[in-house]
Amino acid sequence: MAPLTLQDRAPLTNTTSSIPKLGFGVYQLYGQSCQKAVLDALQAGYRHIDSAQLYRNEADVGAAVQQSPIQREDIFITTKIRQSAGSPDKSYRSCVESIEKVGGKDGYVDLLLIHIPGTGRESREELWGVLERLHAEGRARAIGVSNYRPQHIEEMKEYAKVWPPHVNQVELHPWCQQRDIVQYCEDKNIVLAAYSPLSCGDHLNDPTLGAIADKYDKSPAQILIRFALQKNWVPLPKSGNPDRIKQNANVFDFALDEGDMKTLDGLDRGKAGALFPANVK
Repeated sequence: MAPLTLQDRAPLTNTTSSIPKLGFGVYQLYGQSCQKAVLDALQAGYRHIDSAQLYRNEADVGAAVQQSPIQREDIFITTKIRQSAGSPDKSYRSCVESIEKVGGKDGYVDLLLIHIPGTGRESREELWGVLERLHAEGRARAIGVSNYRPQHIEEMKEYAKVWPPHVNQVELHPWCQQRDIVQYCEDKNIVLAAYSPLSCGDHLNDPTLGAIADKYDKSPAQILIRFALQKNWVPLPKSGNPDRIKQNANVFDFALDEGDMKTLDGLDRGKAGALFPANVK
């Protein structure tokens, strides 16, 4: 296998698009702090920014991208629609509003996701129809889902024109590996994006992780990001600290050996290890 680089991208099935294998998350970053973090990330070499309606910072991401000397077409931007706005037309307008916050008037996003499956098929079907329309119009270069379980993706076959979804973004880190959904997505060629790959810092003092970090002379966060990359997930680490932002991108000059990958695999606690257990089976 060729060594991974910061420029590596994963192809998205049935599209001409590809997604950078390392992303930058902006959850809980707002206003100037968010804009600065995005600019710091772009300067550090990230080319993939992950936002959402729920995060209330799409406009901040858009402002940072506009300020950056990097061309828009060289940056991959994801956003997510949280729920139906009450009708297909209202949901469509809600998505267009989000797209224009991050991409400017008549702009586009590289990836548009449904943030959660919610409780009813009707809403899922409505939202997917809206995403398909935006995809056909070129406003969303790729479309996908987040927190979907295999049954939700299988159900989509009954109403989707675009199937499989290009991406499923779920919580993934050594303590919550969601092996059933990972296997399912791998079998269907659905790219897995990993939110909270650093487990929100909850396990950075874990002695097993610490021993591996010492062995490679890397930080625990760098080990977790590298673990995700070697799993073929697309990790989305977040930080507002410029040094950490840079450090988290510096994970391409080493590789975890098979034994250490196995050790980290052994930390899995399933739903008990999840930060967001409501989204995990």
